[in-house]
Amino acid sequence: MVYETIAFALFALITLGFSMGVVLVDDVFHASLLLGGALLSVAVHYVMLQAEFIAAMQILVYVGGVLILITFAVMLTRRETETEVSSV
Repeated sequence: MVYETIAFALFALITLGFSMGVVLVDDVFHASLLLGGALLSVAVHYVMLQAEFIAAMQILVYVGGVLILITFAVMLTRRETETEVSSV
Protein backbone atom coordinates (compact mmCIF):
# COMPACT_ATOMS: atom_id res chain seq x y z
CA MET A 1 0.00 0.00 0.00
CA VAL A 2 2.86 2.37 0.76
CA TYR A 3 4.47 1.72 -2.63
CA GLU A 4 1.22 2.49 -4.42
CA THR A 5 0.94 5.80 -2.59
CA ILE A 6 4.54 6.69 -3.43
CA ALA A 7 4.00 5.77 -7.10
CA PHE A 8 0.80 7.83 -7.20
CA ALA A 9 2.52 10.84 -5.64
CA LEU A 10 5.46 10.52 -8.04
CA PHE A 11 3.27 10.38 -11.15
CA ALA A 12 1.04 13.14 -9.80
CA LEU A 13 4.11 15.37 -9.53
CA ILE A 14 5.21 14.34 -13.02
CA THR A 15 1.76 15.16 -14.40
CA LEU A 16 1.77 18.50 -12.60
CA GLY A 17 5.26 19.31 -13.88
CA PHE A 18 4.41 18.50 -17.48
CA SER A 19 1.16 20.48 -17.23
CA MET A 20 2.94 23.50 -15.81
CA GLY A 21 5.48 23.20 -18.61
CA VAL A 22 2.70 23.28 -21.22
CA VAL A 23 1.47 26.58 -19.82
CA LEU A 24 4.83 28.21 -19.11
CA VAL A 25 6.97 27.29 -22.13
CA ASP A 26 7.21 29.78 -24.99
CA ASP A 27 7.73 27.41 -27.94
CA VAL A 28 4.54 25.80 -29.24
CA PHE A 29 6.34 22.65 -30.42
CA HIS A 30 7.85 22.04 -26.99
CA ALA A 31 4.46 22.72 -25.42
CA SER A 32 2.93 19.98 -27.56
CA LEU A 33 5.68 17.55 -26.50
CA LEU A 34 5.04 18.41 -22.86
CA LEU A 35 1.33 17.85 -23.46
CA GLY A 36 2.17 14.37 -24.72
CA GLY A 37 4.12 13.68 -21.53
CA ALA A 38 1.21 14.87 -19.41
CA LEU A 39 -1.24 12.68 -21.33
CA LEU A 40 1.05 9.66 -20.96
CA SER A 41 1.30 10.32 -17.25
CA VAL A 42 -2.49 10.39 -16.99
CA ALA A 43 -2.51 7.00 -18.75
CA VAL A 44 -0.21 5.70 -16.01
CA HIS A 45 -2.77 6.85 -13.45
CA TYR A 46 -5.41 4.78 -15.27
CA VAL A 47 -3.14 1.73 -15.17
CA MET A 48 -2.66 2.19 -11.43
CA LEU A 49 -6.46 2.23 -11.09
CA GLN A 50 -6.56 -1.09 -13.01
CA ALA A 51 -8.39 0.49 -15.95
CA GLU A 52 -6.07 -0.78 -18.67
CA PHE A 53 -8.57 -0.34 -21.50
CA ILE A 54 -9.09 3.33 -20.71
CA ALA A 55 -5.31 3.77 -20.46
CA ALA A 56 -4.87 2.19 -23.90
CA MET A 57 -7.57 4.42 -25.36
CA GLN A 58 -5.93 7.44 -23.72
CA ILE A 59 -2.66 6.62 -25.45
CA LEU A 60 -4.17 5.73 -28.81
CA VAL A 61 -6.64 8.59 -29.10
CA TYR A 62 -5.00 11.49 -27.33
CA VAL A 63 -1.29 10.84 -27.60
CA GLY A 64 -1.45 9.04 -30.92
CA GLY A 65 -4.08 11.13 -32.65
CA VAL A 66 -4.50 14.57 -31.19
CA LEU A 67 -0.84 15.13 -30.40
CA ILE A 68 0.28 14.11 -33.90
CA LEU A 69 -2.34 16.46 -35.34
CA ILE A 70 -1.06 19.32 -33.16
CA THR A 71 2.55 18.55 -34.13
CA PHE A 72 1.75 18.60 -37.85
CA ALA A 73 -0.21 21.84 -37.45
CA VAL A 74 2.69 23.46 -35.63
CA MET A 75 5.22 22.32 -38.22
CA LEU A 76 3.06 23.46 -41.14
CA THR A 77 2.24 26.90 -39.72
CA ARG A 78 5.64 27.75 -38.25
CA ARG A 79 7.02 31.09 -39.44
CA GLU A 80 10.47 31.38 -40.90
CA THR A 81 12.85 33.53 -38.87
CA GLU A 82 15.07 36.14 -40.45
CA THR A 83 18.15 33.90 -40.23
CA GLU A 84 16.37 31.09 -42.09
CA VAL A 85 15.19 33.46 -44.82
CA SER A 86 18.62 35.08 -45.29
CA SER A 87 20.45 31.75 -45.48
CA VAL A 88 18.28 30.46 -48.33
